[in-house]
Amino acid sequence: MIGYTTIGVNHMERAKTFYTDLFADKGAKVVVDMGRIAFIGTQRGEPMLAVCEPFDKEAPNAGNGGMIAFVASDKAEAETLYHKAISLGATCDGEPGQRIPDRFYGAYVRDLDGNKICFFVFG
Repeated sequence: MIGYTTIGVNHMERAKTFYTDLFADKGAKVVVDMGRIAFIGTQRGEPMLAVCEPFDKEAPNAGNGGMIAFVASDKAEAETLYHKAISLGATCDGEPGQRIPDRFYGAYVRDLDGNKICFFVFG
């Protein structure tokens, strides 16, 4: 159902590098680059993450309560993505762990621009 999700960033090249490196093992690359907005994913027609400099030329602001959740294949992959994000400069916003017993496992970080992201598994 989701075509793409957009987040505002301060530095395009830095953001493109962060997200393509973070999801390199999933085949992520910049699929479309239009200068102030770039779409990162595996191919057109599949869900993508867009990073962009805001159209109004104001500073991007991470939303309070807003978050992008990326599905992991298992708990180990959620932990791997969490640690990879941290190594790429993200900050911890909730270490990997079981949030709801037998139902939800998540790991949370803030990217280089303060956007909250989660790597999760149901179960």
